[in-house]
Order: sequence, then C-alpha cells, then structure tokens
Amino acid sequence: MITLIGAGGLSMVFSLFMTPVFIRLFKKLAWGQYINIDGPASHQVKRGTPTMGGIVIILATLFGYFGALLVTGNPPSISVLLVLFMMVGLGIVGFVDDFLKVRNRRSLGLGPTAKLIGQLLVGGSFALLAMNLTGPNGFTVASTHISAIRDLDFDFLQWGVIAGTIAFVLWIVLIVLATSNAVNLTDGLDGLAPGSAILAIGSFVIIGFWQANQSCASLTLDPDVAFKCYNVNQPLDLAVIAAAIAGALVGFLWWNTNPAKIFLGDTGSLAIGGALAALAIESRTELLLILIGGIFVIVAGQVVVQLTYFRLTGGKRIWRASPLHHHFEVKGWAEVTIVVRFWIIAGLCVAAGVGAFYLEWILQD
Repeated sequence: MITLIGAGGLSMVFSLFMTPVFIRLFKKLAWGQYINIDGPASHQVKRGTPTMGGIVIILATLFGYFGALLVTGNPPSISVLLVLFMMVGLGIVGFVDDFLKVRNRRSLGLGPTAKLIGQLLVGGSFALLAMNLTGPNGFTVASTHISAIRDLDFDFLQWGVIAGTIAFVLWIVLIVLATSNAVNLTDGLDGLAPGSAILAIGSFVIIGFWQANQSCASLTLDPDVAFKCYNVNQPLDLAVIAAAIAGALVGFLWWNTNPAKIFLGDTGSLAIGGALAALAIESRTELLLILIGGIFVIVAGQVVVQLTYFRLTGGKRIWRASPLHHHFEVKGWAEVTIVVRFWIIAGLCVAAGVGAFYLEWILQD
C-alpha cells in the first residue's frame, strides 16, 4: 500500500511542478502545435502551444514508480516493466510523429503506414514477451485466453503452438491498435483525453488491489471463496503502476485544462492508450476495457461510422464533424462544456466497468 501511494504521489508531484519547466524548454525548441486549417476556427488560437507533453507524463510515471520502489526497497515487477515497455514504446512512435510535425511545420507527421508499423512492432513484441515471461507466482504475464473479467474458456493455443501464437499476437495487436488510436482521436480538446484517462487508468488501481486480495496464489484465501480467485500475475504491482500513471496525468491536467499551456501530442495519447491496453491485457480484463474505456470507444466508433457513411454516400455526413467533440463545437457548445460532459460520460462508463467487475464476484456460485 505504501508503494502504491508513494508511486501515485511522486508521479503527481513530478508532473505538477516539472511541467512548467518542460513548457519553457519546448518553447525554446519551438516544439509548438500546428493546427489543421480544416479544423474548427476557434482552434487557430492554439497554434504554437507547446506539444509532446506526453514526455512529461512518461518521465513522471518512471520517476513515481522507481522512486517508490527505492523508498520501500521493493524490486521491480516484470508485469510493470512490460506495461512501461508498451507505454514508452508507443510514446516513442508518437514522439517521432510529433517531431516530424514541428520540424516540417505542418499538422501531418508520420504517414499512416509508418505509424501502423511502429504500433505493430511494439504491440507484437509486447504480446510475445507477455505470453512467455512468468512472475514469482508461476503465472505468465498475459494469458493466451480471451478474457473479460477473468479468463474465458477460449484459449488460442488450442489451435496449436504456432497457429495459436500467431492468433494471440494478432489479438493483442488489435487491442493495442484500437485502444491507442481511440485515445489519440479523443485528444482534441484541452484536458479531454487526460481527464478521461485518469478515470479509466485509475479503475485498474481498484481492480488490481482487489485481485491481489483475492489471488489464487494467496495461502490465506478463504476456502469458501477460493473458486472465485484470480489467476493474475502480480496484480498489486499493476495497481501500483496504474496509480503512478494516474498521478502523472493528474499533475499534467493542471496545465492542460482550458486554456492549455501544453498539449499531450501523439507522444502522450499513444503512450496513454498503450498503457491502458497493457493494464487490461495483464489484468485479464480485455473485453471489460470496452466499458472502462467507454468514452474512447464512443469517440472512435463515431469516427468509423462517419467515415464509412461518407465514403458510401459520396460525401454525405451524419454528424457535422468528427471526432464527436468537434461536432458539438460546430454546434456552438463551449469547449469547457464539452470536456466536462465527456468526463461525466467517461466516469459513468468506468463506474459501469468496475461495477460489472465486482458484480461478477458477487453473483458467482
């Protein structure tokens, strides 16, 4: 518990007090945001605002986690190291994209194919490592089963080692691509993505802590509820890193709320999405992520529907703009109003996800 509180507190303090330092640094480096001329006119005033704020979040997370371990004397966890691998790996992909934007002075960075290749490499490497590395309790970091609130009966390896491994890697890559790009699409208004991510990632503090208390590896587990236990590798460590990421986001949000002094950039949105996907995969709650990350699903889903309808009808639209938050901007809603209402929706989705997680425990017989 001390490690968990320490990780969250240290990362929050780092991002809260160090973000202004990075804002000044990024201004000197001329790492400013370039706004698409086709976007809402109100966004043109944001041109030049420092971007790549995801660097601060990643550094704050690393500082919080390893700082807490140093204070408590605990060793690093293989499960957490893989979450950090995903977060930093996708953060690097996003950084390259952001850097090309500021260097070329345009709103386009990496091409879609190059960005996809980067995400595939990180997601695929994570999948192979997670299915083969084990923790002290003997469980692999990730299960080859599809999971919802716990592992379901379907196991990819039932198709054989080679075919099953390929299918599992593709499944994990799909989750990583969907989650990281959904967070990226949601990052369009001041504070929208970080605020929503705090709620989603914060839910894994609760889930990880509960799974640790009800772990199948626990010798003190009540025999009457042993059949409900969780086969998750180092769940308390997952709660610790979730707290560190959430703390970093809280500190960053102080400077990212309207009017934002710094933006996440793809560096931040891809890193956050990657961390969220890794937490769901490692905690065996992959399908539950649809609820926990409900606001990201809604935004990404709207973009897919809008784009599909646009192509099928030769240019017609269902909504005035996409992603969804821009639709409400065009309708005349204030930016702060949209952000707060989307936060409310995000909170309701997270409450539904955590509620479903706990309800499954209660209803098991």
